[in-house]
Amino acid sequence: MKWYRRAINSIKAAVAGWKGATFDFTSWAGRVFWGVDNTKLATNETIFSVISRLANTFSSLPIKLYQNYDLKMNQAADVVINDPNPNMSSFEFFNKLEVSRNETGNGYAVIIRDIRMMPEKLIPIDSSLVTPFLNTDDDELWYQIIGNGGTYYFHNMNMFHVKHITGASRWTGISPLDVLKNTLEYDKAVQEFSLSEMQKKESFILKYATNVDAEKRQRIIDDFRRFYQDNGGILFQEPGVEVDGLEKKYFASDTWTSEKITRSRVANVFNVPALFLNDVEGQSFSSNEQTMIQFVQMTLTPIVRQYEHELNKKLLTPADREAGFYFKFNMGGLLRGDTAARTAFYQMMIRSSGMTPDEVRQFEDLPPRGGKAAELWISGDMYPLEMDPAQRKGGEKSATTTKQ
Repeated sequence: MKWYRRAINSIKAAVAGWKGATFDFTSWAGRVFWGVDNTKLATNETIFSVISRLANTFSSLPIKLYQNYDLKMNQAADVVINDPNPNMSSFEFFNKLEVSRNETGNGYAVIIRDIRMMPEKLIPIDSSLVTPFLNTDDDELWYQIIGNGGTYYFHNMNMFHVKHITGASRWTGISPLDVLKNTLEYDKAVQEFSLSEMQKKESFILKYATNVDAEKRQRIIDDFRRFYQDNGGILFQEPGVEVDGLEKKYFASDTWTSEKITRSRVANVFNVPALFLNDVEGQSFSSNEQTMIQFVQMTLTPIVRQYEHELNKKLLTPADREAGFYFKFNMGGLLRGDTAARTAFYQMMIRSSGMTPDEVRQFEDLPPRGGKAAELWISGDMYPLEMDPAQRKGGEKSATTTKQ
């Protein structure tokens, strides 16, 4: 009966729109999006910077559906690429998931299916409302969602879930902001102290050679304040009076050191190059290409692979996967390098039959030409790979010499 319960749950979830007979998603989009407490993301410049750069870079990657390297389009691909739900574009959908993943450790989206069990909508859910658990009846992963209209349960095949690293006994990702709690609190304390010191007014110590009563002391203070304001901060020291200024305890170097430490630790936790957080010490333009390669290989590739696996597993049927269908994000644009590097790479690939001219044009977002541009060529004055060598220029002479 396990399959029956699973089918019943799937059919209940297969309702078009944001509100249905068994659930109401209207309160989960927009009004309280991404949690009640956004203080870290909204008030810390370094956290805002790293999360926005990760989310914007990832959601800018083109995503396509392929079948054995050929571009394809079906209902699932249309939902992912063009229309995840009535209120979001594909860019905004992936951007919100990635922001939530980096802020809370988890990004969730409910998969709404039509009557044929095909994906129809992807609706992001506030991660604070979701609790994964193993159901003892079928020993499978389910998700509990607490909404304004009640509590809902979704099988894992109807919940898109991306996350940061997890422990062996955890189904939820660890929040990077929890890991950085002490670092962020220290950085906030240094900033608040520095700001309070900068906002302090000038203070002085007045020393008189003789004792004065309270009334005369107040007249001296009032006269001192008035003279200071009327003369633009210039003071005259009278005989028998000493004026000492109170030193502020603000040092710009302290703030700079604290910010550098914070940037380094944030870069470590989010696994991004420090250059991405404007820490340019030791960096140069000659190393930027290597920095981008490091970012793509160590940071972006694991993120992209996680999304691709979720899409392939939960939006494609077993028959689709068996037929060779798969979703893929294109990261080639991030590794193009400068014009000289791209030109050398393309020339090498074309002359060695690694790419066709049309494939090069597609990499550069140019339309294919077809004909000979769609064929593989090889160096030696650039002949089609399938051409008989005897038909090439000078080929007849070489063939005659070989026969003799």
